[in-house]
Amino acid sequence: MTLQRCGWCSDDPLYMAYHDLEWGRPVFAEAHLFEMLCLEGQQAGLSWITVLKKREAYRQHFFQYSIAEIAALSDDEIALKLQDAGLIRHAG
Repeated sequence: MTLQRCGWCSDDPLYMAYHDLEWGRPVFAEAHLFEMLCLEGQQAGLSWITVLKKREAYRQHFFQYSIAEIAALSDDEIALKLQDAGLIRHAG
């Protein structure tokens, strides 16, 4: 049986893995739900593949989406993270 993919899924391996392993599947883990909320917020106006390509950088900077660790960041630590080109940043 051949796996069928939605028309929006390109031939990018990252996109295909997301489609095949995550898309449409329920998520119950708090950290994963928080990750998806954050990534969706970053996606506004961009393609989802752009966000997926930066996903690992977000996981590193957001401590695998540990809310307690993110909340404990100082203003200086946040400012430093915002300089990383691995994250999506506003150009305007």
